[in-house]
Amino acid sequence: MTPSAPVRTQPQRPTHVWWAIVALALGGFAIGTTEFVTMGLLPDIAASIDRSIPTTGHVITAYAFGVVVGAPLIVSLGAKLPKRELAIVLVLGLAVGNGLTALASGYVPVMVSRFIAGLPHGAYFGVASLLAAAMVPPSMKGRAVSRVMMGLSVGTVAGVPLSAWLGQELGWRAAYALVVVLAIATAVMIRAFVARVPGTPDATIGRELAALRRPQVLLAVAAGMIGFGGVFAMYSYVAPIVTDVSELSRATIPWVLFAFGIGSVAGTWLGGVLADWNNVRQLVAGFLVSVAALIAFYFVATSGPAMIALVFLVGALGSVLAIGLQLRLMHAAGDAQMLGAALNHSSLNVANGLGAWLGGLVIAAGYGYAAPSLVGAGLAAAGLAIVLVAVAAERRQLTR
Repeated sequence: MTPSAPVRTQPQRPTHVWWAIVALALGGFAIGTTEFVTMGLLPDIAASIDRSIPTTGHVITAYAFGVVVGAPLIVSLGAKLPKRELAIVLVLGLAVGNGLTALASGYVPVMVSRFIAGLPHGAYFGVASLLAAAMVPPSMKGRAVSRVMMGLSVGTVAGVPLSAWLGQELGWRAAYALVVVLAIATAVMIRAFVARVPGTPDATIGRELAALRRPQVLLAVAAGMIGFGGVFAMYSYVAPIVTDVSELSRATIPWVLFAFGIGSVAGTWLGGVLADWNNVRQLVAGFLVSVAALIAFYFVATSGPAMIALVFLVGALGSVLAIGLQLRLMHAAGDAQMLGAALNHSSLNVANGLGAWLGGLVIAAGYGYAAPSLVGAGLAAAGLAIVLVAVAAERRQLTR
């Protein structure tokens, strides 16, 4: 399958290209903060809305469902719009959703607000990835997309621990108020530094969604939806793992989140390099090592240092896989590259919800907070199997 030619923006000075990438990455920083901080504040939110931790884990699923619904719908409806303006609208939508979360009280209002906050997530990364790829030569496409995704990873390093600390000190709502400020700052920077890229006047919803009929697109989406759930099955319950399994103090939680974030940043950088080198090997190796790491996590979770080291490793593997799946989908989607990039985040957030839900089931069944990592290993193994099926089908097609 031949990838379509990248969309070209008007020429920009090198400094403006750099600032444009920073602006787009800041949106990823805001999204990474709001997506992952809920895991660190889960006990606080549960106490506030008078629900158990497994039940409160459903707010993670609500956000993920918002991403799943929003990504293909918004990208298809917005294909005719100028890309820069679409990115601005999406980050302002992120601000609205998180503002509602900061004001919500009660289980249902928090669930609804998290669903709304998730709607712009995948669509934003879809348009931001397209804008970033358009600024560089084709041989650097993977690294350009990874730089935008680096914002999400840096969000897990700096934004999530900061927000978790802020939530513990000022109440969990303060964490989501911070995201509102970040989203508004992103909109201002995108307007200032990102070149205007016209939309596609003849685009239709049907033509955009036609990419969903391509077998390689569907297989890549399935690999993300199932395989990436391994990361979230464990990470969704990292706060009670720290306190109840590793028996560390509550103050340690932000540092464990920080370790995951550092791993995510390292994995994002590595993922961009690997994607430009060999995308298939990147995915196969990423899933294989994920299976091993998640199995090991179950057996060493009682040891604080070993637990933190594996949280770092899982964070790195998650980013390697996310970048790899993003580039594979953009390639497989052909002319609908923006939809392909957005679909990656839909699939990863199905994984988010699936992992959190299955993890909650085994916890509720009495197997303990470490048990979801074994569920995660099974999900990662299934993701590996799907990738191998996709590669075999692709080779058969090329042979014919």
